[in-house]
Amino acid sequence: MVKTILGISSHIEQYGQKGEPILLLHGWGKAVNLKQHLEPLALVLADEYRVTALEFPAHGQSGKPNAAWGVPEFALWVKVAMDALELRGVTLVAHSFGGRVALWLCTHYPKLVRRVVLTGAAGLLREKTPEEEAAGSRYQARKKMLQAMCKLPLLSRSAQTLQKKLRDRRSSSDYLEADEDMKDSFVRIVSQDLGPLLPQVSQPTLLIWGDQDEATPLWMAQRMEQEIPDAGLVIFENRGHFAYLEELGRFAGIIKAFIREDRKTVD
Repeated sequence: MVKTILGISSHIEQYGQKGEPILLLHGWGKAVNLKQHLEPLALVLADEYRVTALEFPAHGQSGKPNAAWGVPEFALWVKVAMDALELRGVTLVAHSFGGRVALWLCTHYPKLVRRVVLTGAAGLLREKTPEEEAAGSRYQARKKMLQAMCKLPLLSRSAQTLQKKLRDRRSSSDYLEADEDMKDSFVRIVSQDLGPLLPQVSQPTLLIWGDQDEATPLWMAQRMEQEIPDAGLVIFENRGHFAYLEELGRFAGIIKAFIREDRKTVD
């Protein structure tokens, strides 16, 4: 189905007719979409639960925001979507960029989330090495020089070309592949350190990670396990960033067990 959320045409699908509500959030990327990255999991979970999958703005069939969004804006979009669908007390399952949004939802709209499963979740920044700090300083100096050159009519066009080359050399594949009107959003998202939110997550939290994940390395999961008050970590050996799809049956089984065990503690 398609609903208008915050003025954006938003692709949403629901699966299953019974059981507790589960909400699925996917990661970031021009090729990432609901059909490929959420529906396989939704179908496995739908035999016991009512599953909702959201396709983020600027992904798949969903429209784009008309301004640069960061994590708070994407989280607000999810909240408004949940309000429209009358979803409360969900088990939130989030991958990669979806994990950023999940951390914001858990701490800013805690009544919406009963428990959370994070897999390959992004949002933590590590301390830079001295070499990285030096490289960053050189980049900023060159950037300022080129910005000044852009103001000179005879040098403006050449400076703009050099600016793009300088920026692209330091950019990730996700940034380079993003549409031009989403690059500012991407920069806002990856620049925000969500580490300070970890101690504020009050929901029971399950972390499921591939030990070969290079996009969101295992140290992120280990830090989350340490700093989120009620968190446990399950490691999938020899699996990468999409461990949840690579081990779909096992992943879904662990989620079901997590929900059952948590329900016992509440009852």
